[in-house]
Amino acid sequence: MTGSLFKGNFWSTDILSTIGYDTIIHHLNNGRKNCKEFEDFLKERASIEEKYGKDLLNLSRKKPCGQSEINTLKMALEVFKQQVDNVAQCHIQLAQTLREEARKMEEFREKQKLQRKKTELIMDAAHKQRNLQFKKTMDAKKTYEQKCRDKDDAEQAVHRSANAVNTKQQEKAFSCIADKVYMQHINALDRIREEWQSEHVKACEVFETQECERINFLRNALWVHLNQLSQQCVTSDEMYEQVRKSLEMCSIEKDIEYFVNQRKTGQSPPAPILYENFYCPNRKPAAPGKPTGTNLPRRGPLPVPKSLPDDPDYSLVSDYSLLYQ
Repeated sequence: MTGSLFKGNFWSTDILSTIGYDTIIHHLNNGRKNCKEFEDFLKERASIEEKYGKDLLNLSRKKPCGQSEINTLKMALEVFKQQVDNVAQCHIQLAQTLREEARKMEEFREKQKLQRKKTELIMDAAHKQRNLQFKKTMDAKKTYEQKCRDKDDAEQAVHRSANAVNTKQQEKAFSCIADKVYMQHINALDRIREEWQSEHVKACEVFETQECERINFLRNALWVHLNQLSQQCVTSDEMYEQVRKSLEMCSIEKDIEYFVNQRKTGQSPPAPILYENFYCPNRKPAAPGKPTGTNLPRRGPLPVPKSLPDDPDYSLVSDYSLLYQ
């Protein structure tokens, strides 16, 4: 049962010892430190998620990805970039969610700190009062014991002095007063001891309740964190599924047909390049597909000159002249 374990297991037989209380406080401090570590972990994870989301956002919006693609594959790529953009937005949103969870952890931690502070102040006062009364009681005990010894010494020396009777009576009176003071301090110490023990029990109950709350809160916080991460994966997969569906609609045949219809330049190939005789410019070109006279010489035979001029540098062929260098 909550509040029943601490109060039954953290005592010491030494009335001045605080070992049990100190052990509990040390454990609670470690628990608070653990909450702070998880809080810092969430904040750091949030920073990572935010940076990743922003980098992914810049990638999807600024980096070309098949921008000259056409038809169905182009649509699939557009869906892909849009879903990457959506995933990036989800990571940025997850960062905000994690920061909110870290804030809740901080609030819980500070709340427990304030609650503990009140109990610790009460216990500190109880410890001081107990220790002070114990010291007074021990001092009273010493005084009482000394007076008792003085009384015994006085009784043994009764025959040594003429005023022995009066001395004996005085010492006896002093010992009775010291005994009364000592008893008063003992009673006061016992009352303070009971009050301290009662406060110790209350403190143990408070601290145990706080520890149960802390463990439960941290456990639930971790559970929620994992659910958030799982949901992020599910959400991302749903977005990527949209890309897969878009890719299923991508048709190779349609994209090829689309490209042909959009960019076709003609259905007739070029005609064959025919042979043209340099000396027969008026020769009709052979019909396409027919022999082009590949066996004819490139040039006709050289005509025999009609006459030779006196100038050896010239030779006449009909109306055609050749210059020899």
